[in-house]
Amino acid sequence: MKVMGLDVGSKTIGVAVSDAFGWTAQGIKTIKWNEEEITSADEALKSIIVEHQVGKAIVGLPKNMNGTIGERGEASKLYAEHLEKVHGIETVLWDERLTTMAAERVLLEADMSRKKRKKVIDKMAAVMILQNYLDQK
Repeated sequence: MKVMGLDVGSKTIGVAVSDAFGWTAQGIKTIKWNEEEITSADEALKSIIVEHQVGKAIVGLPKNMNGTIGERGEASKLYAEHLEKVHGIETVLWDERLTTMAAERVLLEADMSRKKRKKVIDKMAAVMILQNYLDQK
């Protein structure tokens, strides 16, 4: 069973999937979606779940630095519940503090242009969320 990592934002969802052994995370894509219409990414995610035989989703939970959960964290919790209900897969909320900043740093070190970074930052954050989860297992 493969595991999928998601970095859920208000306009995009970064997606990563583990290898079959659950050792490494690979970035798959960034899905454009409308947070106001929670079902707007369902078809794209369904095709990834089926194609990669995903059995579990790790959803990034953006906590505040003091450990509290703010507006974005509540939105991620709602989306995780939606995923379980619609796609029938287990979801785990995973503390994602600083993953977007870490992804940005990696892409900067790779000397990637700002325009290119913008296109892949969410996918890279999803990789980091999933890899952190896999490393803790």
